[in-house]
Amino acid sequence: MLAIEEVTKSLASGDGMLVRVHETAGSAPREAGAWMAVFRDSVTGTIGGGHLELQAIAEARRRLSGTSGAEVLRYPLGPSLGQCCGGVVHLRYVRITKADAPELARTLQAHHVPLALFGGGHVGKALVHLLGTLPFAVTWIDSRDEIFPDTVPDNVRCEHSDPVQAAVADLAPGSRVLVMSFSHAEDLDIVAACLKRLRERGDLPYVGLIGSKSKWATFRHRLEERGFVDADFARITCPIGIPGIAGKEPEVIAVAVAAQLLQVPLP
Repeated sequence: MLAIEEVTKSLASGDGMLVRVHETAGSAPREAGAWMAVFRDSVTGTIGGGHLELQAIAEARRRLSGTSGAEVLRYPLGPSLGQCCGGVVHLRYVRITKADAPELARTLQAHHVPLALFGGGHVGKALVHLLGTLPFAVTWIDSRDEIFPDTVPDNVRCEHSDPVQAAVADLAPGSRVLVMSFSHAEDLDIVAACLKRLRERGDLPYVGLIGSKSKWATFRHRLEERGFVDADFARITCPIGIPGIAGKEPEVIAVAVAAQLLQVPLP
C-alpha cells in the first residue's frame, strides 16, 4: 500500500498528526516538505529517522492526546538528539481528520514531478508499480484503452489517446517522457511529437526511448526524413536506464530507468 493510501485508511479510524519539515538550515536528513503522518498506533512516511523522528513521533502523540503547543518547533541536530548532522530542522505539526483526506492527498502530491509514460506493456506496468512509490505525478498513456489495470497507484492517472502522439501537446510543462509503446511506429510518432514540442517550447527536460542502439539508429534516419537534425537528436535518451545494469527483466529495467529519472535536475 502506498503512503498516501495508508494515511487515508488510517484516518478512517481516527485523527492523526501531520508532521512536515517546514524548513532546514545546514545539514539535515530530509528536505523541506518531507512528511510523516502519526497516528496512535502507526506511522506513515518519514522525516529522516533517528532520534529526531522518535522525538517528533512522541510530540505528535502527545498532541493527539490533547497537549497543545506551537505549530512549528525547532530541533538542533546535535548531541541532545544523539545526532551529529550539525544542522537545524523546523517541524510543523498539524492535526488531520478524515474530512481532510482528499485535500491532503492533493497537497502531499503538489510537488511531484510530472512524468508521461507512453505504453502499457510489461516494462510500463513494472514502471508504474515502482513510480507509485516515488515523487512523480504520472500520466500513463496508451492507444489501447483496455490495457490499463483496474487499480493504479494514487499518483498515476490513465489516459487513452488515439492517435497516441496527440497527447504530447497537452503534457504538463516540465514533464519527463518515457516512450515504450507496443509499436515501433507509435514510438516513432511519439518521439517526433516530442521533438516538435521541444522546438516550439523546449519544456521537456527528459525524453527517453526504450530500445537498442540499433533501434535508435533506425529512428534517427526516419526522423531525418521528417526534417529533424542532430541538435534535435541530442535531446533524446536511447537506450534508457543507468548504465551497468545488465538484466532484461521488466522489473530490473524499471529500476534502472527510475534511477535515471531521479538524476534529471529539477527546474
